[in-house]
Amino acid sequence: QVQLVESGGGLVQPGGSLRLSCAASGRTFSSSDMGWFHQAPGKEREWVAAISWNGGKTYYEDSVKGRFTISRDNAKNTVYLQMNSLKPEDTAVYYCAAHDADKDLWGSWGQGTQVTVSS
Repeated sequence: QVQLVESGGGLVQPGGSLRLSCAASGRTFSSSDMGWFHQAPGKEREWVAAISWNGGKTYYEDSVKGRFTISRDNAKNTVYLQMNSLKPEDTAVYYCAAHDADKDLWGSWGQGTQVTVSS
């Protein structure tokens, strides 16, 4: 199992940028697909972006395409989410997750980091 800790959230004005980091521990990180999710107040947790185990493939929810970039550094056991052109509707708690290929589910989650986009 992978242990995950997110960081990098905060308050930013509309149009601004933030870079989230997710530090992982556990021997399976480098072989795990990773994802970012967000959960806005009163809403369900939603998928935002994903990256394959070697970084070769990336996937994005339509509303963040062209604004967000997911990346990873397996040498540092870290996955990133670069968020540009932020909008108030991006306000949410952001979580990273590791995919469990055996069970085909997002099996490990971090505690989340708050992102607030407001003027």
